[in-house]
Amino acid sequence: MQLVDFRKTDITDGFWQKKVDLVSEVSVFNVYKRFKETGRFDALSCNWKKGDRNEPHIFWDSDIAKWIESVAFILEKRKNPELEKYVDEAINTIADNQEECGYFNSCYQVHDKPRWSDRTDHELYCAGHFVEAAVAYYRATGKRKLLDVMEKYLEYIRIVFMENKSASFITPGHEEIELALIKLYELTDNKKYLEMCSFFIDNRGNETDVEYPGVAHKYSQSHLPVRQQKTAEGHCVRACYLYTAMSDLARITGDADLLDSCKSIFNDIAERKMYITGGIGSSGRGEAFTIPYDFPDLTAYSESCAALSLAWFAQRMLLIENDSKYADVIERILYNNALSSISLDGKAFFYVNPLAIRTYLLNRNTSQENTSEWLPQTQRKEVFDCSCCPPNITRFIASVADFLYTCDKNTLYVHQYINSSTETDKFTVSQKTDYPNNGTVEIKAEGVGTVALRIPGWCDNYSVSVDGKEIVPEIINGYVYIRNNGSVINLELDISPFIVYPSSKIRDYIGRAAVQRGPVVYCAEGVRNDFNIMTFRLDRKTDFSEILCETCGSYMLVANGKIPVESDRLYSRDAEQFTDAEIKLVPYYAFANHGESDMEVFMYYY
Repeated sequence: MQLVDFRKTDITDGFWQKKVDLVSEVSVFNVYKRFKETGRFDALSCNWKKGDRNEPHIFWDSDIAKWIESVAFILEKRKNPELEKYVDEAINTIADNQEECGYFNSCYQVHDKPRWSDRTDHELYCAGHFVEAAVAYYRATGKRKLLDVMEKYLEYIRIVFMENKSASFITPGHEEIELALIKLYELTDNKKYLEMCSFFIDNRGNETDVEYPGVAHKYSQSHLPVRQQKTAEGHCVRACYLYTAMSDLARITGDADLLDSCKSIFNDIAERKMYITGGIGSSGRGEAFTIPYDFPDLTAYSESCAALSLAWFAQRMLLIENDSKYADVIERILYNNALSSISLDGKAFFYVNPLAIRTYLLNRNTSQENTSEWLPQTQRKEVFDCSCCPPNITRFIASVADFLYTCDKNTLYVHQYINSSTETDKFTVSQKTDYPNNGTVEIKAEGVGTVALRIPGWCDNYSVSVDGKEIVPEIINGYVYIRNNGSVINLELDISPFIVYPSSKIRDYIGRAAVQRGPVVYCAEGVRNDFNIMTFRLDRKTDFSEILCETCGSYMLVANGKIPVESDRLYSRDAEQFTDAEIKLVPYYAFANHGESDMEVFMYYY
């Protein structure tokens, strides 16, 4: 299976064009300004002194690298001399400060701490992100200065870790370099990089490398050799970066045992450890996977980077086997957790994406200081001390068309529905759709004998027609296969709102349900309703009303139910009395854009 690269696709109009434009015209510039203000770009010159106000942090290089990669993806579609100038300045600074041996790290070259002495200090992680940035920038501009810098750096890393074995650890505490090496291998066809990737993956779980104090080896997926790992464990971003690289390596080498681990781990996530929004990470302690069916909503960690990393893992699995479960997970992330991570004006970001907010807890009085339970942030920020998420989100959205298609010898697989046109050396395809606002999709492909359309897992009713004539194609692994000769193919998905009932194994949601319209999960916000939303009871037989929300770019919903009549009595022998009420629901991705407010995804029902 081959990925149809986003560079071959133009998103022409509609929902995702607006998101890509927002990132290209607003977000990437705003992130640049915040990184300039906080000293991240200046740190590349490696002239800071220990204790300076903007002393480099161990992961600052990765923030810059992801920002460069975002710019590269933007430049693939539109010229922007200003952005290109900013990147070239940063690359020149990196090149000027690279050591003769090839080493570059703006933190370690400032501090006197020995390099490669602490597995948890992100040296290989930062190197990996710079490699990804170098590949993307070279592909976008043809400029290879950063690529040359990183290839020199990687040769030094290869000698240190694989030949001399002089580092105090064997594998990175934070995985990332593994998937970057695959990207560089696929660009250069140099097997050295494939061998380096294999080295880091094959040695994970076979060593006794140290973790943070008091942290078990599961935290960095080092508890078992990778081919023995069957469940998702530990820090979610580290985990899914590793699983992405594992699936890449399995695809390239045909390693059946490695692929079996990837399949088992993916199923563990999708069936037992993923929020309805596509978020992963049930605990802020370790930003980690926990036990199956553990989905606290008020303290959900559900980090932005974690959801994106799961989408990339699912994308790689689609290149190995065409099963709609992978594309369904990608879609769930695309329209929910990924988009909730960025404000509607494109300037601010969530690190953590909760599924419930109780504003009264923010000012809860206690008898002791600093004893309140940890709660996620309720408003997005423009920059964080740990600002991994903003540039990750910008690079993700800028390259969102990467998730549309794969192909084999004579079949085009359509995984996501986005208004667009695509041209490759072998075929062309156009999509016309207002998805996710409606379920009508028109596809015309030239140069492929079969078109396979994904039927989303949430969709119970659909129809397919070819040149206006309805057909009943067979479904295989969630896709309908249509013989194609350049005809106009129409897919109609029933996108009516519906209620989602969670498994009884999820103790946090017993007696509660969520609302979804197509792939979009909805939530209630106090700021949009004139009663306490926590008291609302949803009528399971409600007829939903739809209201177009221009600022959301989608529809708001109105549902019927009941709220209790307020009483001043603290306790009573009398049962609650209820009155009819309507509740306004907004797409989950649009919450927290109108000030601090209560919010919930799962509501009680009757």
